[in-house]
Amino acid sequence: MDDEYTEQDTAERDRPGRGRLLLGGTLATVLLAAVGGTVGWVLADPGTPETGSTPAAAGPGPASPSEAPTTARPTTARATTKPPPAATTGGLTVPRLVGLDFEKARDELHDRKLGWRLVFGAGSGRTVTRTVPAQDTSVRPGTTVRVEVSGPAPEVEVPDLVGEDCADAADELGDVGLFPRYPTGNRGEVVAQVPAADATAHWNDQVAISCGGGSTPTSGVTPTP
Repeated sequence: MDDEYTEQDTAERDRPGRGRLLLGGTLATVLLAAVGGTVGWVLADPGTPETGSTPAAAGPGPASPSEAPTTARPTTARATTKPPPAATTGGLTVPRLVGLDFEKARDELHDRKLGWRLVFGAGSGRTVTRTVPAQDTSVRPGTTVRVEVSGPAPEVEVPDLVGEDCADAADELGDVGLFPRYPTGNRGEVVAQVPAADATAHWNDQVAISCGGGSTPTSGVTPTP
């Protein structure tokens, strides 16, 4: 009885060990199959990189243009500096005076608040031949324009200035193309003048006038250069 019990008991104890061995063998077979499948998949598709990876270069030769990396040059915005604004003249230009009578040309300049300097020539006639600055040139108010006339300076009659205010006398002389000269100052009334009233002078000549209680100017007409 003891021998039978021992053999049977031994057999019962051996059965769980054999079960565990069979289960372990099965698991090992499954794992080997999974590993083998994974290795086979990797070997079958070696050219498919993982996401985010970069495939290694195939060889030492240069990469094709489509494969060459491109680096965009940084663009720098050019600073655009506006030029300083040009000095404005309010649209004031030298009027078109060429061909006009010089007195008409003078009036045109006066209306535009421009000065003038008449320069008479050796030819004949009273027409303007040229202006400096040229006509249509942009100028500032008060600019003096040189007006060249084809013929010589015409004769004018000297007005009577005695008893007038010296400032008014200067305006009257300017109206007839003459210029004042003040040997004794320009304040007060005109007490004397040279040349005398009604004398003959030429455009651009100067008339000496004595104002206030100053001394009497010397005789003679002083032409304006």
